Amino acid sequence: MSTSVTLLAGGVGGARLAHGFARALPDGGAPGAHGGLTCVVNVGDDTERHGLHVSPDLDTVMYTLAGLNDEERGWGLTGESYAVLDQLGRLGEDTWFTLGDKDLATHVVRTARLRAGEPLSAVTAALTRSLGVDARLLPVTDDAVRTRITTPDGELEFQEYFVRRQHADAVLDLDFAGIDAARPGPGVLDAITGGDLLVVAPSNPFLSVEPVLGVPGVRDALRAGGPRRVAVSPIVGGRALKGPAAQVLESLGHDVSALGVARLYTGLVDVMVIDAADEALAAPIADLGFEVLVTDTVMGGPEGRERLARELLELAGS
Repeated sequence: MSTSVTLLAGGVGGARLAHGFARALPDGGAPGAHGGLTCVVNVGDDTERHGLHVSPDLDTVMYTLAGLNDEERGWGLTGESYAVLDQLGRLGEDTWFTLGDKDLATHVVRTARLRAGEPLSAVTAALTRSLGVDARLLPVTDDAVRTRITTPDGELEFQEYFVRRQHADAVLDLDFAGIDAARPGPGVLDAITGGDLLVVAPSNPFLSVEPVLGVPGVRDALRAGGPRRVAVSPIVGGRALKGPAAQVLESLGHDVSALGVARLYTGLVDVMVIDAADEALAAPIADLGFEVLVTDTVMGGPEGRERLARELLELAGS
């Protein structure tokens, strides 16, 4: 059966599930008559470092699909060197945001093309083609949206909070600067309302998913339905496997559980996918109006990612 999949993604969880779908779908998820994979990706994490435009979530998904991602760290390129970063430090620049030499090439090309007037969506398409990625990657918007974190020490730019301070601060509030004026990128709304299966990746609901849903028109498109709509909980057994999702849920007053995540997605998706460790939460989640799939959501390596993707693909026809 041919299946068209749209994945709302951000961060490592989104990248790993995208990789699973690319393995499970024909031709690496290349869109065509047989279906394919489209990833709609968060840009709220985007930043400027050393005069270069960096798109961390887009790059993590892109590098993972290209088979180039550093799996040990979860981000960046494998086999990196850091000669440029070392020299920047010698010249007095802050180097807390680690950029490898090969990774810098991506940012140099992206920045030059953006300054020449190309939109981020076109630049992303060109980069993915150059790296041999078959799936389609769409930034949720070509407009500037920047996540700001309110902490007890004041407001922080996202990467200051996430990388420099190692997401140790309590999150009191979130602001997505520029989001009210942003427009969905080319193809984004069609990808959300068309196809056979829409999946909200096991990404941070507030830091990765909300900057996607908050772009005007995106949440409404998701509510409107069309494809089968599924969300995978990023919380397993009361904790996040990676990143600060658990801390953010708690500091913003939500249950740190798959049930707490389900409440955030009520009215947006049809099926909640939770880990077997949380099977006891299946009934209260179903009481919210969801169908519930209980399975092993801890993807691990490539085989685990593909296994989970194939289980989700089965939902498209159910």
